[in-house]
Amino acid sequence: QQIREDLNKQLLDNLVSFLKRSYSELQEETTEWTCRMKSREIPTAALVLGVNVTDHDLTFRSLSEVLQNNITPYIALLEAKDCPGIKNLMQKLMGQLMNCCIDEDSLEDDSYVQVSQNRIRCSMTSLINWYESVTKKTDSVTLRKKRTSSSRHWQSPPVVVIFKDMESFTTKVLQDFIVISSRHIRELPLVLIFGIATSPMIIHSLLPHSVSSLLCIELFQSLSCKEHLSTIIDKLLLTAQCPFKLGEKVLQVLINIFLYHDFSVQNFIKGFQLCIVEHFYSQPLSVLCCQLVDAKKRVNSLSHDQCENIRRLPSFRRYVESQVSEKQVALLMSDNFLKEIIQNLLEDLHVYHENYVSVLRCLHVFTSSLPKYPLGKQIRELHCACLENQVWETEEYESSLQLARMLNKSDLVTMLQQCVEIFVSSSGKEFDKTVEKLKEFLTQFQKLEAEAFQERDVSVSSQKELQKKTDLYHLQKTLLELKESRRSKKLTKFEMLRFEVVDYIDSLVRNYLVPADHKTLHEIVYFNTASVLRGHLNAAPRTALHTALNNPYCYLKNQALKSDAGSISNKAPDICIAYKLHLECGRLINLVDWLEAFSTVVMAVEGPNADAASSDQVDDIIHARFIRAVSELELLGFIKPSKQKTDHVARLTWGGC
Repeated sequence: QQIREDLNKQLLDNLVSFLKRSYSELQEETTEWTCRMKSREIPTAALVLGVNVTDHDLTFRSLSEVLQNNITPYIALLEAKDCPGIKNLMQKLMGQLMNCCIDEDSLEDDSYVQVSQNRIRCSMTSLINWYESVTKKTDSVTLRKKRTSSSRHWQSPPVVVIFKDMESFTTKVLQDFIVISSRHIRELPLVLIFGIATSPMIIHSLLPHSVSSLLCIELFQSLSCKEHLSTIIDKLLLTAQCPFKLGEKVLQVLINIFLYHDFSVQNFIKGFQLCIVEHFYSQPLSVLCCQLVDAKKRVNSLSHDQCENIRRLPSFRRYVESQVSEKQVALLMSDNFLKEIIQNLLEDLHVYHENYVSVLRCLHVFTSSLPKYPLGKQIRELHCACLENQVWETEEYESSLQLARMLNKSDLVTMLQQCVEIFVSSSGKEFDKTVEKLKEFLTQFQKLEAEAFQERDVSVSSQKELQKKTDLYHLQKTLLELKESRRSKKLTKFEMLRFEVVDYIDSLVRNYLVPADHKTLHEIVYFNTASVLRGHLNAAPRTALHTALNNPYCYLKNQALKSDAGSISNKAPDICIAYKLHLECGRLINLVDWLEAFSTVVMAVEGPNADAASSDQVDDIIHARFIRAVSELELLGFIKPSKQKTDHVARLTWGGC
């Protein structure tokens, strides 16, 4: 939430400035001609938020809070589903505005009573009368106090109307509201905010020129949802404040859902929360997934069973196999010795994460500046590549190094300065020598720049000598000598230094960006069960429906519903019996045959009470149950009536799930 507020701060500040400027223009005394031109224009903010519609509510909520704290208490949030007509829009608008609360100081006089929506006619005239009464009341209270305390709102604050989903509003509703409002802009200072998910051109698509000319539109663009997600990953998931980590496959599942479904950062956070719940529910050792100081304390209180769980971890078994025989025996037999080693391993894992993040950001400084972005432009793409395998063995990394060896001096110096800032601000204790080495590189680049001026003077003098040789023979001879010298020319000092810088960054990558699954005890803090997460988030309604109807025990957990594969239990719900029988039929199903089969299964009741009721009553009851089951299957889309034969139904689904 704090990150989102920081990202939206610039946008909200710009909107507040726009409203203040618009309000001041409405209040200023201007020339007659300007007044005539602007008297009908409504200040309008076109707020482009992107297609991540599920995140818009949070943005509008933050916007409403900021406006209420700084500009006006009169804010209405309108949605298209609530405003099918202009009458509904006015009802919704007046209902929200009259429920708004202004300063508590303005409510001291008992003669002021809030008028309910049901007791007033919803029209622009009524809205203007209400606004005038409210603002006069506020002004009288302010004068009574002789301005001893400043109010957070203006004396005659504007009325802000926010259309949350402008694309969904009908053209007629928008046109009518804008035309009516423009005629009363002097009596009712309105400011419109259009929430746009697609493009600002939608305003001109929905509104004709005669209506759009009544709006004084200013465009505001929110931060890209991809940049928003990268910031969330960088400042939340890749920090020591979050000891819980996502494995490569799990992170890729969440990112794929984000990129290919909804672009919703809010849904990404919900998926992350689901991973946390699943990890702490399914991993017995998740008690150690916390801050390092707390984890060390909890290690001492581990039970013998928890110690055995640690010994079963694949990463710990690899660690044991790499030790000498005496230490292997102690690790497998002594719980106290094991706890000491676990504390050291957890500290190593914590140090690995700190160093990993710093080097990852340094590498991102280089890769994000390269053309074509071989390792991706965003840090989340680079993070996934490092988690997946040893990144230095990939072709994308090799191509990135080749491109980095062709960077110019100014770009290289800027990148080194950014890397120095990253390592200086890092909490890792191993980067003191790294900072010194990078500063040494910067010093060498400064020396090269001084030497470059001298070489430039020499090259200018040689070019002047070449221009003096006007003889064709001597000119060709000189050019051939220059060509041969360029072929056999060695690397310049700058090129050698550039290669040295890139090789040093490469050594940092190989030392610190080792995949997390190579570290001991990574299972404690990393959630890697992508299949479980995919089952929760990627809906498969047909599979779930088939499972529920074919095997109701899976969901109901009733022992009486257990049955062998292929058999049909008479204890199952009627729709399940009808469904399993319809799977045995072809394209057309005879309803009479289907009813007989259904009746046979239902009547297969063991015990002496099978014939307790009369046969006619039983047939009527079974017939009614069958009709209801068939109707439910038709509602779910498994069958439909057939036009070929009236006593048949057509089957619509085929194949297994």
